[in-house]
Amino acid sequence: MPAREGAPVIVVMGVSGSGKSTVGARLADVLGVEYAEGDDFHPAANVAKMAAGTPLDDADRAPWLDAVAAWLAEHTEQGGVVSCSALKRGYRDQLRAGVFEAFFVHLAAPRTELARRMTGRRGHFMPPSLLDSQLAALEPLAADENGVTIDATRTPEDLVTDAVAALG
Repeated sequence: MPAREGAPVIVVMGVSGSGKSTVGARLADVLGVEYAEGDDFHPAANVAKMAAGTPLDDADRAPWLDAVAAWLAEHTEQGGVVSCSALKRGYRDQLRAGVFEAFFVHLAAPRTELARRMTGRRGHFMPPSLLDSQLAALEPLAADENGVTIDATRTPEDLVTDAVAALG
């Protein structure tokens, strides 16, 4: 897919604990565009379900992905960065529906590192017990998808540098 001209529209994706929020906010700051936290688009029922330790299914995710896709579409001119797990190709297709040129930055890390991060954070609704369900659902970026996979075990600054370089 061709790269966008002008301000980029970026989805920082990956499973819980990969650093989406940290990297997404810093990337938006470096690029001078708005950042949106994907978790903020979840309906209260989704948050409650995850907080109770129950994985979301495709039906749960559909309205959330629609809301994230709408945000992306609203930012096609000025650019923007949103964090969103975007675990499956079909979910990314749903996000691309309004913004074909969306660029995906997949933050990937070993399960042990993800679990360590999730166990150490406070105040987040997503329990570490849901990590395996996310990893099972994850479909890495395919060669024909506009994006890059980055080793998320490095510093947020390095990840942002790699993401900016991948944008071209």
